[in-house]
Amino acid sequence: MKIKNILPLLMFLISFSFYAQNDKVDEKREKIKAYKVSFLTTELELTSTEAEKFWPIYNAFDDKQYELRHEKMKTYLRKLDDDKINSISEKEAASLLCQIESTDKELYLLREKYMSNLKKILSAKKILKLKKSEDDFNRKLLKQYRDKAGK
Repeated sequence: MKIKNILPLLMFLISFSFYAQNDKVDEKREKIKAYKVSFLTTELELTSTEAEKFWPIYNAFDDKQYELRHEKMKTYLRKLDDDKINSISEKEAASLLCQIESTDKELYLLREKYMSNLKKILSAKKILKLKKSEDDFNRKLLKQYRDKAGK
C-alpha cells in the first residue's frame, strides 16, 4: 500500500483517538487547526488575494471532511467493535457496508468539488504544493503524537 493511502488512514486514527477524549476534542482540534493554518500559510506563500479566497474554501472543505470522517465514521466504528461484528446479521453487515460506501462517495465528491474550486484561485503548482504541505504537516503531527506517546 502506498504512503498516500496509508497517511489519511493514520490521520483518521490519530484524530479518532483525540475524539476518544471527549472533553478536550474541540480544544485539541482547534489547536491542531491553528497549527495547520500557520504551517500552510508559511509553506504556500499565498498572496493576500489568494489567501482571501483560499481560506474560506479550505476551511469549509476541512470542516465538512472532518464531519464526514468523524461523525459518520464513529457510528460505523462502534458497530465494528469485535464483539458486535461477530454478532451482526449478514443483512446488517450489508447495510453498514452500503453506509460506509456512501460516506466514501461523499468524501470523493467533496474532494472533487474542493479541487475544482481551488483551480479557480490557485495555480496547479500551488495546489501541488498545498498537497505536499498537507502531507508534510500530517507526518509532522504524527511524529509529535508518537513522540508524546513514547514518553
